[in-house]
Amino acid sequence: MVRGMIAVAVCLSGAAAWSAEEALPSAASPENVVKAGHSYHGEAFNEGPRQAAYLMGTTGNVSLAITTKDPLAQAFFNQGVGQLHGFWYFEAERSFRQVSLLDHDCAMAYWGMALANVNNEKRAKSFIAEAAKRKGTASEREKIYIDALEAWYKAETGDEKKRKSRVQNYVNALENIVHKFPEDTEARALLSLTLWQGRSDLAIPGYFAIDALMNSVLAVNPRHPVHHYRIHLWDNDKASEAVNSAEKCGLSAPGIAHMWHMSGHTYSDLKQYFDAAWHQEASARTDHAYMMRDGILPDAIHNFAHNNEWLVRNLQHLGRAHDAVALSRNTIELPRHPRYNNLPGGKSAHYGRLRLYESYSMFEMWDALIADAQTQYLGPVEEHPELVKRIRLLGRAYFRKGDVVNGRVQLTSLENRLKRIQQDTAAAVDLAVAKARFEGKDAKAVEAAESQAKQPTNDKIRVLERAIDELQGYVLLQEGKPGEALDRLKKATGLSDEYLAEIEFQAGKKDEALKSAQNLVNNNKNKVLPLANLIQLQWQYGKKDEAKQTFETLREISGSIDLDVGPFARLTPIAVELGFGADWRKPKPTAKNAADLPDLASLGPIHWTPSPAKEWSLPNAEGQLQTLAQFHGRPVVVIFYLGYGCLHCIEQLQAFAPKTAEFEQAGISLIAISTDSLEDLKKSHERYKKEGVFPFPLVSDESLVTFKQYHAFDDFEKVPLHGTFLIDGEGKIRWQDIGAEPFMDASFVLKEANRQLHPNTIPTIEEPVPLDDNRPANADEPRNVFPKPAPTPAPMPTEKPMVTAG
Repeated sequence: MVRGMIAVAVCLSGAAAWSAEEALPSAASPENVVKAGHSYHGEAFNEGPRQAAYLMGTTGNVSLAITTKDPLAQAFFNQGVGQLHGFWYFEAERSFRQVSLLDHDCAMAYWGMALANVNNEKRAKSFIAEAAKRKGTASEREKIYIDALEAWYKAETGDEKKRKSRVQNYVNALENIVHKFPEDTEARALLSLTLWQGRSDLAIPGYFAIDALMNSVLAVNPRHPVHHYRIHLWDNDKASEAVNSAEKCGLSAPGIAHMWHMSGHTYSDLKQYFDAAWHQEASARTDHAYMMRDGILPDAIHNFAHNNEWLVRNLQHLGRAHDAVALSRNTIELPRHPRYNNLPGGKSAHYGRLRLYESYSMFEMWDALIADAQTQYLGPVEEHPELVKRIRLLGRAYFRKGDVVNGRVQLTSLENRLKRIQQDTAAAVDLAVAKARFEGKDAKAVEAAESQAKQPTNDKIRVLERAIDELQGYVLLQEGKPGEALDRLKKATGLSDEYLAEIEFQAGKKDEALKSAQNLVNNNKNKVLPLANLIQLQWQYGKKDEAKQTFETLREISGSIDLDVGPFARLTPIAVELGFGADWRKPKPTAKNAADLPDLASLGPIHWTPSPAKEWSLPNAEGQLQTLAQFHGRPVVVIFYLGYGCLHCIEQLQAFAPKTAEFEQAGISLIAISTDSLEDLKKSHERYKKEGVFPFPLVSDESLVTFKQYHAFDDFEKVPLHGTFLIDGEGKIRWQDIGAEPFMDASFVLKEANRQLHPNTIPTIEEPVPLDDNRPANADEPRNVFPKPAPTPAPMPTEKPMVTAG
């Protein structure tokens, strides 16, 4: 095998899961040359999992017989189908790749890979094409499966009629399998999924017919993961129809985090937030255990962030303020990556900040918000909406804790930002109008040019204006003008309705405030904050009997409430006077079907933490051993590269080498591990000596043992892969990139290292303008003027479950 710039490709018509040694052409023709680290079998195989699968035993009781003589291949295929049912596409593809490794000619392995790429049409088409090439030895039933999916991806979808036709043809094919092979419960399950997903194109007027099909699967196999699809089917105002599946979904495939998550859909729809949170916590723990065990970056799993952010919402509904904060902070701590998780974006980095801001604001944890705003958790970022939100929330925290001076600092910062943007916009408008008039455009065209010139800043201005409205509302409150403040705060949008009801009460509109608070309770069943707000307003109004009645309602769902945060701490004297005591909570409830559920702690940790790196000891060009142990106590970036002949590897080393001093200044070492022999490693050094001494060590792993230990190795094709790892001073892997291409962005790695290794430092971004700054509005913003932060709340211990089944 060639380990360098070039390797010889295997024809796609051959066995796409074979290693290079098993199927090399006799000559390396130009069309067969592939880059080091790339798959021998085409672009589609460069992505996705490239490490071997293992039988998990917890992915669902499913069986779909395929044409194979290898029982292990059948077992991995069944596992892949179970993972498909759980929308665990990354691991499903891995299982199907394992099938193709065990049985080179198994067409259904590639059918499975195609289904595992429903979110990547290009790769799915490549995989189903491979399945079609191999279907000659497949059974009649398998051929229908393959032909149906191939037709799906070949069909035109340019208009509504063609799109509907594609869905109908696929349904017809699956119904044909059900008709000819009634024992195939997987065909029924996949048909029910297709009917649910395509119900609008198929003009299906109701849901019970699809439900009947799903129940026909459960009649044969009560623990089939089709429970997942039933929950989706009834994820509406008839969610009670899916309670039976909600009780069994996670249990049907306990190793798939998303299967636990799905029960949270049903219980959230039914306003049963304790049970929703229980199952979503089970999902988080299952995902964290898997990711930490198998070395998977959290957001590489597409639906991971969705579960954890929803779990935080349900914790908020229950009044579990500290748990909500701890999980939000952990979500922010997760590794960021340009492909998986970054700001801006809709993954953990985004959701962590969003939910942490929400939790601090909901529970009036102003000191903690201010403290985290001076750290990597809620520190300034470059994106305008996030930057404005941070200043706005800081202003909210300062004003509402009574620090008017620092509240006004944030207001001044926002006003100056708005002035600068308005000045820039006015200049752009003047230029556009002048240009249009110079070109002899008519009045309508001049007006259009003016409108177009304003377009780039319209959203920025709107975001700033709403933020300024809120902070000016607090100024009006401080000046004793609650009526005017209420109008300004309503205009700002984005404030809680509970708080607006309080201000309405202060403005003398007591009856209207009580009505607003009561409506909030009516429209937010089983949420604790609206009830706490209503009790407070009723008590202040002298309606103590009504307050007691509302308090009794709150106590029924109070088992998880944190009494030390603002909205609940204010209820303590009321509770004491009513005879409920200072700790007025009732015992926590038990989860539904608690006897059948596992102990939450047994599923994994509630917070993700980095996994330990494997130790290694490797020689440099002089034969001297370099070890990971020598870096203990000091972070190190470890680069796995594919030899001196790999041009992309050289480019990567050249990208990191000039940054060595910056990494050193940050207290981070660098080392690169090569596939080269010692002799070839010396050639690398000789090459770099022409340009001076290479700034960090290069060591040899010719045996590829360390490459394999760090998963920088394709187990299916038996070739090394590019890898870049950040390992902290305790020997934990904080960040990684493994794949067909080397990671080139050294600046990103340095920035991410600083973020993770120094979470309590503030990023070096512009800070708000202090009150005494008399510079013009378009001047650069100055230093941080915030006071020393209060201590942040300690994260929840990982060894204890957030909630228990019983």
